[in-house]
Amino acid sequence: MALKAGTDDKKKVAIAATLGLVALLYAAYTLFSGPPAPPAGGRPVPVAGSAAGSPAAGAAAAGVAALAPAAATPLDPTLHPQLMAENEAFVYRGSGRNIFSQNSAPAVAAVQIEQPRGPVRPLPAVYTPPAGPPPPPTIDLRFFGYAARHDGSRKAFLLHGDDVFIAAEGDVVSHRYRVVHIAPTSIVVEDLPYHNSQSLPLVQN
Repeated sequence: MALKAGTDDKKKVAIAATLGLVALLYAAYTLFSGPPAPPAGGRPVPVAGSAAGSPAAGAAAAGVAALAPAAATPLDPTLHPQLMAENEAFVYRGSGRNIFSQNSAPAVAAVQIEQPRGPVRPLPAVYTPPAGPPPPPTIDLRFFGYAARHDGSRKAFLLHGDDVFIAAEGDVVSHRYRVVHIAPTSIVVEDLPYHNSQSLPLVQN
């Protein structure tokens, strides 16, 4: 009986070791095998319940596919000896001017430049200075009489509009006119703002 019990224990240990080895191999295969390969169509398969299967993700994938460059057209490796010979026989002759020399003849203009028909800018107007300052205004006073005193001094009677002034020599009338000299037939008055003296005749009423 003791021998039979020992044989059963060895079988159980062997089965457990086999199961453990299988589990270890499966875990190693799952860890190092990497993600599953995409399908042959080139588009990732949307996974249900994830963001990859949403409409926004589908639109983004379509945009990326539209922006992807098309397959490059294969180049033609065939040689064309005729075109190669024409390119090798081409000689650049230029226009006869050496651009690296300052003594080279200038290039001839292909189009004649039209000459201007008139002055580019109008001539400035000639400034003519005025002949002189304007003449001073006429003194707006009327001398219509005078009064003589026993000492020989006189006082003139002046009319400015509707105002009547009686002034002796040296007096200022209407805050502007100064009486300079009073004579029997005329009077000399100075316009103070213009420094102008005028002789006013005696006016008979």
